[in-house]
Amino acid sequence: MEEAPQDCPGAGSAQAGSGASCQGCPNQRLCASGAGAAADPAIGEIKEKMRTVKHKILVLSGKGGVGKSTFSAHLAHGLAEDENQQVALLDIDICGPSIPKMMGLEGEQVHQSGSGWSPVYVEENLGVMSVGFLLGSPDDAVIWRGPKKNGMIKQFLRDVDWGEIDYLIVDTPPGTSDEHLSIVQYLSAAHIDGAVIITTPQEVSLQDVRKEINFCHKVKLPIIGVVENMSGYICPKCKNESQIFPPTTGGAEVMCQDLKVPLLGKVPLDPQIGKSCDNGQSFLIEVPDSPATLAYRNIIQRIKDFCGLHSSKEEKLISSC
Repeated sequence: MEEAPQDCPGAGSAQAGSGASCQGCPNQRLCASGAGAAADPAIGEIKEKMRTVKHKILVLSGKGGVGKSTFSAHLAHGLAEDENQQVALLDIDICGPSIPKMMGLEGEQVHQSGSGWSPVYVEENLGVMSVGFLLGSPDDAVIWRGPKKNGMIKQFLRDVDWGEIDYLIVDTPPGTSDEHLSIVQYLSAAHIDGAVIITTPQEVSLQDVRKEINFCHKVKLPIIGVVENMSGYICPKCKNESQIFPPTTGGAEVMCQDLKVPLLGKVPLDPQIGKSCDNGQSFLIEVPDSPATLAYRNIIQRIKDFCGLHSSKEEKLISSC
């Protein structure tokens, strides 16, 4: 999706794709199709389905390869360590579904029941849904245009039997296009707690992440905060830190200060993270003493605090009505 004009009405606006400032914009047709989706009766059906889901968190980034799925998987694992919490992880990266592999569920299939599709479970309190479960082979390419992707996302939200869920984490592909507009619009009536935005320290990543932050503002999606992945490498022997991806413009910290967005934390590189994901295991459990594990746990706690604070505000607002 190309850069929108400065006076863009926003993809979530009733004027999206039809306003005077939309004429000549390269995104006009895309926004117009999104505005049409706003009247989709599925939005009401999804709102009803989502009544049993307390918190909804989107994991976003304008850049590919920065560790969105890795973070989504570890956020789900970390939240599910509390056996009293029911956690669901929805993978809407239609063309690159890596969540089944990372969660140790490769080769599993979705089962249908009278109440809809059943998620595939890692633990009793951690369910997963992904288009990867619908493919004949992990190597099969998904060659779909936007409308079919949007239909799949709608089906995941409306037709999956999520049950009573404390946290629904949505792992997204890179960018600010079809999948992102669809998930925001389909959940517009159901309330999204906010987005966690993932970046790496170098400017080539930050450039695209700024676009993602701009997208969130335009569609009125709250930003929980930014996570800087691959933030240095701490040698396990000498404990010295090296910058593999130098933050030439100050990294996520300076970007967050400039854009007035919270920095949730920085996760250093650890080779065991990749190994754990390939083996479908929780890095938090496998390597509990790693500096990266400590960083993950601090970030997860901040996300829980944010969701708890917003729940309290909503309850006060409802009680005052």
